[in-house]
Amino acid sequence: MQRYAAEIVKAMDRLLTSGKAAQQLLDAEWQILVPPDAQTLAGLGRIKVKQVGTLRGHAWDQIDLARAAAGTRLVSLANSGPVLHRDHLVVLHDAQVFKRPDFFSWQYLALHRSLGHLLARTATIATVSTFSRNELADVLSLDPGSIPIVPNSAEHFASVEPDFSIIESLRLEPYRFFLFVGSMTKNKNVDTAIRAAERLGRADVPLVVVGGDNSKVFGDGATESKAGIVIAGRLKDEEVAALFARAAAFVFPSLYEGFGIPPLEAMYFACPVIASSAEAVRETCADAAVYFDPLNPGELSARMHERIDLGRISPAEQEKQRERLATYSWTKSAAAMLDVLAKSAPQAASGGAVR
Repeated sequence: MQRYAAEIVKAMDRLLTSGKAAQQLLDAEWQILVPPDAQTLAGLGRIKVKQVGTLRGHAWDQIDLARAAAGTRLVSLANSGPVLHRDHLVVLHDAQVFKRPDFFSWQYLALHRSLGHLLARTATIATVSTFSRNELADVLSLDPGSIPIVPNSAEHFASVEPDFSIIESLRLEPYRFFLFVGSMTKNKNVDTAIRAAERLGRADVPLVVVGGDNSKVFGDGATESKAGIVIAGRLKDEEVAALFARAAAFVFPSLYEGFGIPPLEAMYFACPVIASSAEAVRETCADAAVYFDPLNPGELSARMHERIDLGRISPAEQEKQRERLATYSWTKSAAAMLDVLAKSAPQAASGGAVR
């Protein structure tokens, strides 16, 4: 969600700066409202950053942000926002808290389910995929046609220069390792990837696990290193880019996604993708990935073995990846967001605030 919010804002700023938006949006004042401890985006031309309030977390959302955004149109890009603000567009990225309660603590569920229901009554809900639109419409009793889709993309890696020193640091051989990138949370399902690698039994082609954990929310901790498994921890984008560019394949065993950005990120570097058959992942990747049942480590192990036998990615596979990548762009998504705002804008724009 942080990646989504940052890239959408930057792309919207470029469109507004170049005049590629409806006149009422060009005439409006645009601000990003942030709490005191927030990291801010550099290099924005049209959208100004304004620090407001003194609170943190949801208290900032519901009190400080609500007060600062009063009388404006508000866009909230990360699953939350002040429930009493009426001129409000909120991006809910998925219906996971409703559809997979087993992934979360009861406190998290209670808060975010309540937020979802309240926002569905007071704001316009947008989301990132057809799958998520249908899921949210179901659980929030909304018309799917009322939920705009503003997708993710992967082109943020265009500005990232791969740091190939990570290959040597992790003692890897190029194109002789599989890659997992994600948090150690229940929906990311890293355990299936690890069990598949153990079944594969190829210590010469290890599974590299990149990411951290979020045990406060999900109740799980990071797994321990095992034979044929390399636990790399959190890495910089430059290091992740290098691993994407040199992996035998990217493994994505997620149990539930609203969209699924990492497979597209892998495709950006012409890395073969072995992906979960979760519905949103199939929507994102289409025929540019091979699929497996995320509850079946044996099936994933078979797909990994097949990839070893196939070797490097073929020209036909690369062409399929390029077609999928062309489907999504942050510029297209920002234009879609601005179009939604233009169609629902009052004639006399009072300004816009982005959270």
